[in-house]
Amino acid sequence: MFVVPAGAYLLLFFGYPLVKNIAMSVQQYTTTTFYTGEAPFVGLQNYSKVLSADLFSETVITTVLFTAGSICGQFVLGLAMALFFQHRFPLSRLLRSLLLLPWLLPLVVSGTTWRWMLDPDTGVVNAALRGLHLSSGVPWLTGTSQALVSVILVNIWVGIPFNTAILYGGLLNIPTHLYEAAKLDGAGPVMSFRHVTWPLLRPVVSVVLVLGVVYTVKVLDIILVVTGGGPAGATETIATRAYELSFQQFEFGRGAVLNNVLIVFSLALALVHLRTNRRAPTV
Repeated sequence: MFVVPAGAYLLLFFGYPLVKNIAMSVQQYTTTTFYTGEAPFVGLQNYSKVLSADLFSETVITTVLFTAGSICGQFVLGLAMALFFQHRFPLSRLLRSLLLLPWLLPLVVSGTTWRWMLDPDTGVVNAALRGLHLSSGVPWLTGTSQALVSVILVNIWVGIPFNTAILYGGLLNIPTHLYEAAKLDGAGPVMSFRHVTWPLLRPVVSVVLVLGVVYTVKVLDIILVVTGGGPAGATETIATRAYELSFQQFEFGRGAVLNNVLIVFSLALALVHLRTNRRAPTV
């Protein structure tokens, strides 16, 4: 009986939307469907049109680059910040609290602020570069390669607090006497990190990376606010393409196809994570 409420919640708020999305992907689901209730069955035509399009391969590449760049930046900087806050110093608690601000702010607010800062003509970033005589101006939002770098940097800024908080919690669970023993054996900071910190932190690292990838592949609001998927589709990912098909072109069936692609990818990643953890030896 204790399982029934949780099972009913999952079926209602997760199971039904998932089944509905799969059903829409094999139907010609348009705006007229909401009035007539008719959505003709088209089989795998939506999948064929969406997955065989040249734009799909481009969005996949962009999604991979965006995800890989974001995860690497978030994790490396988050781990560095967690190791930094592992040492006690005055105002450390205040600084940790302030570090959470990017994570607490609404993403639309963060994206709008960064769009203003990165504006090629009036943004403070280019103004600072010109003032320091480092550059005459970088097309952060108008250049094809620079725009992708820009949204990656914004997403890294948003994700650092999450990585820092989780990794810092993992570091606190490592017994301090292990570091003392390593120090008595002559291990320096690098050797202590390699043989003590990293092995005991790997389960937390695994969770952080999996959750980070699952979250990043479906990032929508930051890209829409900062670049809108442009210029020339340079920052259009699978998530933004699904939004465009569903809510701009009103091809809900084709948009559901891309949503299913994201669901399958996230599910496969979660299964690999669970299987890897099951086989991983305990430290």
